[in-house]
Amino acid sequence: MINFNVPPYTGNEERYMMEAVRAHKICGDGQFTKKCNQWIEEKTGTAKALLTTSCTHATEMAALLADIQPGNEVIMPSYTFVSTADAFVLRGATVVFVDIRPDTMNIDEQLIEAAVTEKTRAIVPVHYAGVPCEMNKIMEIAEKYHLCVIEDAAQGVMSSYYGMALGTIGDYGCFSFHETKNYSMGEGGCLLIKDPVQAERAEIIREKGTNRSKFFRGQIDKYTWVDKGSSYLPSDLNAAYLWAQLEYAEDIYDDRMHNWNLYKEQLQPLADKGIIDLPFIPEGCVHNAHMFYIKAKDLAERSALISWLKEHGISAVFHYIPLHSSPAGQKFGRFCGEDVYTTRESERLLRLPMYYGLKESDVVQVCDCVKAFYETSR
Repeated sequence: MINFNVPPYTGNEERYMMEAVRAHKICGDGQFTKKCNQWIEEKTGTAKALLTTSCTHATEMAALLADIQPGNEVIMPSYTFVSTADAFVLRGATVVFVDIRPDTMNIDEQLIEAAVTEKTRAIVPVHYAGVPCEMNKIMEIAEKYHLCVIEDAAQGVMSSYYGMALGTIGDYGCFSFHETKNYSMGEGGCLLIKDPVQAERAEIIREKGTNRSKFFRGQIDKYTWVDKGSSYLPSDLNAAYLWAQLEYAEDIYDDRMHNWNLYKEQLQPLADKGIIDLPFIPEGCVHNAHMFYIKAKDLAERSALISWLKEHGISAVFHYIPLHSSPAGQKFGRFCGEDVYTTRESERLLRLPMYYGLKESDVVQVCDCVKAFYETSR
C-alpha cells in the first residue's frame, strides 16, 4: 500500500524528547519550545512567534488579539478547514464566505471588497496547498476599510509571496504542525505576530491570561491573572519532536519539492490533453510542495478514480467539503455573491500521496496508475 501520508521523521526526535525529560522540563516554554520559536522568527522575519497546541488555537488567539466581538463579520473562503471559521464563531462573529479562484483554490481577491460591510472586522485569507493568496490586493482592501488580516497559513510553512514569508504579511499568521503537515509535532501550531506591541498580550492570552512569561524571565517577582486567556501552550516534548525537523527543514523541503516536480512532469501529458487539471503557481509565489492534487472532470470521475487507486494499493483522498454547505456553516455564516467555483472545484479535486521520504518509484507508480485509469475509461 502506498500511504497518502506518513508523518515526517528525521531520526533525532526521540533523542531530543529524552533531553527534555532529563532536563525535568516537559511542560511549555522549555528549551525546545524556545528553539522552535526562535527558528520561526529568524526564518520568517516575524516580530514574534509563539508555538501553540494547534493551528486552531493559534487562530483563536488571533481572534482574541484582533478583538473580534459578537456582531462582527469576518470574510474568508468557504473552501477551508472548519477551524478557520470556528475561531471567529466562538467570538460571536458571523462568517462571510467568498468564492474561490479555480486556478489556485484560494479566495478570489477581486470579490472581497463586495463582501465588506460596516460590521466587517477582519479578512482571513487561506493559503491553500501552501500557494499564496494575492496578498497585495488583500492588504490594499484591508487598509482601505481599516480591517485586520489574519493569514491562515496552516499549510504554508516555507512558502513566500514576493519574498515575504506567509504568515508575516497580515497582522497575524497561523501555522500548523499537525502530523499531516510538512513539519510536525503531532498536534501543534504557531502564531506569528507582526506588531511587537501585541507580543506581550499574546503571551498573556497563551498562558491562561496570566503574566507568567514575564515572571519566568525575571521581569516581575510573582505572576497573576491580568487578562482573558486559555491554555494554548504546547508541551516541550512536542516541541522537541518538531525541533528535530526544523533542523532539517531545507532537506525536507527539497525532498518534497523533488516529488512534486516529478508528479507534475509525469502527469503533464494528461493535462496537455485536457483530461485533468494540475496545480497552478502564480507569479511571485513560492510554494512548499505541501500537496500534489489533480482535478478530474467531475465528482463521479473523481470518485471512480479514488476507488481505482485504492484497488491498486494507493491511498488518495478528496479534501474539504465547502463550509457554507454544512449545517454549522448555514447557521453561523452566509455566502456573499454566487458560488461559481467553490463547490464545483471542490468536487473535482483529488490529493495524491505526498510526504517526506516518499520514494520516486512510488510517485511513478501512482502516476502510471492514474494514466491507466484514463486509458481504461476512455
